[in-house]
Amino acid sequence: MHTLTLDLGERRYPIYIGRQLLAEGELFTRHVAGSRVAIISNDTVAPLYLAMLRPLLRRFDPVEVILPDGEVHKTLEVLNRVYSALLEARCDRQTTLIALGGGVIGDMAGFAAATYQRGVPFIQVPTTLLAQVDSSVGGKTGVNHALGKNMIGAFYQPRAVIIDTDTLKTLPDRELSAGLAEVIKVGLIRDAGFLAWLEDNLDRLLAREPDALAHAIRVSCQAKAEVVAADEREGGVRAILNLGHSFGHAIEAGMGYGRWLHGEAVAVGMVMAADLSRRLGWLSERDVARVRALVVRARLPVQAPAELSPDRFLEFMSVDKKVLAGQLRLVLLKRLGEAVVTADYSAQALQQTLAAARATG
Repeated sequence: MHTLTLDLGERRYPIYIGRQLLAEGELFTRHVAGSRVAIISNDTVAPLYLAMLRPLLRRFDPVEVILPDGEVHKTLEVLNRVYSALLEARCDRQTTLIALGGGVIGDMAGFAAATYQRGVPFIQVPTTLLAQVDSSVGGKTGVNHALGKNMIGAFYQPRAVIIDTDTLKTLPDRELSAGLAEVIKVGLIRDAGFLAWLEDNLDRLLAREPDALAHAIRVSCQAKAEVVAADEREGGVRAILNLGHSFGHAIEAGMGYGRWLHGEAVAVGMVMAADLSRRLGWLSERDVARVRALVVRARLPVQAPAELSPDRFLEFMSVDKKVLAGQLRLVLLKRLGEAVVTADYSAQALQQTLAAARATG
């Protein structure tokens, strides 16, 4: 087991990475605040892993809340089921919520923890690659709105993140690839050496070799921990973690939540960001081809849906958390391995990127 620390002073917390961690009862109990726990999961993950946690947490009189699986259910209406279950079980402010699932469960359970009785402790137990390398770390929680992704939420840090890499054995291939988008992002925004490692080892990741996966997860979590520690509430440098997300969130919202996986939309968004960076003179054609080739090798899409016109893209991108004073700031690449958050791009260049990105057949 490897242990990283996200250092936020008195609110610092550990990130445990290893195999068979769901069987490590003491790992969980040391971070339970009171005498009760509530396990939040979904109807895909719960049948696989909930039985492993029950005996470990029996003395905490666990409440189990099983939600429907999928991004389409990441809503306030579904979240209300969590509040109802906690209230019906008379859970108090010392009840520790445990998020057992992928990014949707982590975001929803985290938001429930941030808001139930004005805040209760919670533990992240991510079971997808995307959640393990990105969404479980850093304290972003929330739900979607029809007009924008993750527009309702809170920054709220867990007490611990427990990453059992063995859960990736049951992950569908499409979900594995979606997680690789966030891994590739790390190389693009701040670590050219890791980007080269990914180019050399991507086949090992797709084959789910444990050592390769553990390395990619450790590097990704360490990178995110360092960025979040420097800028917890995304007032500055943390925004670089959103490479491809403004474009990707527009795809998710525009196509209807659930039709595209988050990582698939982000993959297209990263290619679009690279294309726009080239149009601004920051990347070469070869750099863009390199980004595109790696995304393709990860079995991810590189073209936006034809149904989204440039105007529709801009409409959804205008409802973005990075819009300040009416200006949309984008995360672009000064070079491979160095990202920048900027509103200094021409509308014409953005229009050209939006037009070029659409799939035509």
